Amino acid sequence: MSVAVVWLKRDLRLSDHAPLCQAIQSGHPVLLLYCFEPMLLDDPHYSARHWQFVLQSLQDINERVSYGSLWVSDKPALDALQQVHETYQIAGLYSHQEIGLANTFERDKAVATWCAAMGITWAEFRCGAVLRGLTQRQNWDKQWQKTMRERCADPDLSQVNWFSPDTTYAQLSDIQQRFNAPPGTFQPGGEAQAHRILAEFYQGRGKGYAYSLSSPLLSQQACSRMSAYLAWGNISLRQVYQSVLAHWQMVGWRRTLVAFSSRLHWHCHFIQKFESECDMEFRHINRGYDLLPRCTGEEAQQRLAAWETGNTGIPMVDACMRCLIATGYINFRMRAMLVSFLCHHLELDWRLGVAHLARVFLDFEPGIHYSQFQMQAGVTGINTIRIYSPVKQGEEKDPQGEFVKTWLPMLKDVPAPLVHKPWELSQMEQLMYGVVLGEDYPEPIVDLKLSYKAAQELLWQWRKRPQVKKEAQRILKRHVRPS
Repeated sequence: MSVAVVWLKRDLRLSDHAPLCQAIQSGHPVLLLYCFEPMLLDDPHYSARHWQFVLQSLQDINERVSYGSLWVSDKPALDALQQVHETYQIAGLYSHQEIGLANTFERDKAVATWCAAMGITWAEFRCGAVLRGLTQRQNWDKQWQKTMRERCADPDLSQVNWFSPDTTYAQLSDIQQRFNAPPGTFQPGGEAQAHRILAEFYQGRGKGYAYSLSSPLLSQQACSRMSAYLAWGNISLRQVYQSVLAHWQMVGWRRTLVAFSSRLHWHCHFIQKFESECDMEFRHINRGYDLLPRCTGEEAQQRLAAWETGNTGIPMVDACMRCLIATGYINFRMRAMLVSFLCHHLELDWRLGVAHLARVFLDFEPGIHYSQFQMQAGVTGINTIRIYSPVKQGEEKDPQGEFVKTWLPMLKDVPAPLVHKPWELSQMEQLMYGVVLGEDYPEPIVDLKLSYKAAQELLWQWRKRPQVKKEAQRILKRHVRPS
């Protein structure tokens, strides 16, 4: 028997799935394959929360397909494909392109070589509107609009000739036993969950989106909460965008829908940047920043450890990090602040913190992650330099200190605005509010006023360097849409 293999990666759904549609049309029995690859399980960008989300997503798929048509492997992808080919015969391999880390790209090149050697046709389909190998952005926006408005590739699952095994294979339960449930409370994975959360957004939860998205507290409910489902492919960007169009005439929602749709557009824009210059995973996209002075040695490691664990003594920073560790989610403004604090106030190289945030972001998406990290670190030479003040962010976005007190309960009796700058508390006030700095809560790791001034002077001077300017012109030509 020969089979059509649909290799699932970051596209864990059964709707708007062009590879699945093409495999069905081949006429061969359809086998779905997902690999918990050792190289990714060991990769510092990932943690148990990601694999729990993937397991939940696969369980959702497994409940909707014929028994045995989802094959789960704990081997490297190439080994798993070889096993399928030896046991049966792969008539064709179908998948989405993965805009992933360097290790997944090297894996894909090895799979392509193997397919050629075996005489297997591998049909790859675009990830959203991202174009592989693109070197300029001429007409990119038109292509994005065209892709997003095309009819979704929805297969009729009742008519699928699903693969029916005659040998043993790895069950989801077998794989699940290998993963301990991660501590914390995270969004559950799965296509059904993605559509339920999206429906709730339009049913009223998201009406205040445009006014609440910058608040770390309000955004938890008012934002779409689609990021994890988009990152792991439980729902396609096209499906979400077309849902916006379908609700465009809702009374009182226009500002929210405009803001939401613009962020969907940014989603592909940043992934496209990573696809077009993927070595930004390892280096500054603007080589003019290669010699930018950074804190190093033991002091750097101490600062990094305090930042990673939410023990910097800066309440807004620590509350955001502890929220991320426990839930896997924080809004965009606070993510930007965390990176800004790491790179500007702590003077650390962005590469020291990039894997940690990937591990705690349930919605880790490599393309967006690296593009955004470098932008917020101020090493692109083309974006506005933003040095966030954690105190100002707290006073403006959490004026009553509700968010901070949720994640830093030792500060629960400190009134606003002092809760955002507890180092200003006198010894008598510390006794009054039940928090002793240095014991109950850390002293600030840096003086924010001094670190802000130093970062501002350094970054603006560095931006004037000839090599930075030269690189900036190259970056603009490659990644920015021409007017």
